[in-house]
Amino acid sequence: MQKFDSLQKISVNILMLKLVGLWPEKRGSYKPNLYTLYAFISVVGIMGSHNFFQTMNICFVYKDLEALAASIFITTTDVLVSVKMCFFIQNINIVKKVILSLNDDAFQPKSKKQVQMLRSSLNFWKLVYVWYFAMVGITSTIWLILPILTGTFQNKQLPLDAWYFYNTTTSPLYEITYVYQCVAIAFLVVSTINIDSLILAMMIYIIGQCDNLCDSLKHLEVNEKQNVHKWIIKCIKHHKKILSFAEDGNQFFDKIILGQFATSTAVLASTMFQLSLVNPFSAEGLIRILYTMAVTTQIFIYCWFGNEVELKVRTIIIYMSRYGSKWNFRSIFRM
Repeated sequence: MQKFDSLQKISVNILMLKLVGLWPEKRGSYKPNLYTLYAFISVVGIMGSHNFFQTMNICFVYKDLEALAASIFITTTDVLVSVKMCFFIQNINIVKKVILSLNDDAFQPKSKKQVQMLRSSLNFWKLVYVWYFAMVGITSTIWLILPILTGTFQNKQLPLDAWYFYNTTTSPLYEITYVYQCVAIAFLVVSTINIDSLILAMMIYIIGQCDNLCDSLKHLEVNEKQNVHKWIIKCIKHHKKILSFAEDGNQFFDKIILGQFATSTAVLASTMFQLSLVNPFSAEGLIRILYTMAVTTQIFIYCWFGNEVELKVRTIIIYMSRYGSKWNFRSIFRM
């Protein structure tokens, strides 16, 4: 059977991470080369400085509750992205080890049916990826062009409130700052979507591998005892490989998910407060509704895929309890 290339299925995800400086070449981490310089400019010079200017703005408006709420909910989200990137870069070796292990022989489908099941799981992930990208992308785009849509562009209003050490109401500094914010937000959006999607891809691979393992357990040839023993040993090794894959993945994304839930809860509360201050049918109201939907989607997909992983693990236990009485495990482990 032709080898199933799992990495090719998430190639777009990896390409997008490369574009924002989060995926160094080959197997290693960052080396002293041009790509590392580009990653520094992207992560620190563009996204990091943007978060700094937004955070500084909070120091000047903290006495105004309405202005504070308007600044803090988007700033909190952007800062969380930077924290995600820090964890991602810090654990890039673990991430690459986990991703590259997807093409190990133990994870290869054993039949055409298993190929189809794994492909079906990945197609569902692609659908979620496109949906997630579209929702966050549309929300961010509308937010960035909101001054143009509402006519405040003429009054030199920027898409996002931020403090700068120069006067942004004069040309061409206003136009340069406007473009800078658009580039920074685009990089932040691509970063958070693709870090989240890579974590979801790892979850979907665990789901697919659990399905394949259950299929292997279900179709044991009990009439050929010697082959059955060897097949069960392969299943046990496959199961251990899945557990190792999940454990390695948890080393870097458990803190990311914890931060995501804690921050998203605060952001949703702040956004609801903002909605109470504006007309929900206005441009400002619409963008906040879209933003709420995007944040809710971000939480939902983590919950959905996490629940699916939990269900698949339970399914393996059910299959082992159902068919375990037919197997002589002592004789298996003596072989």
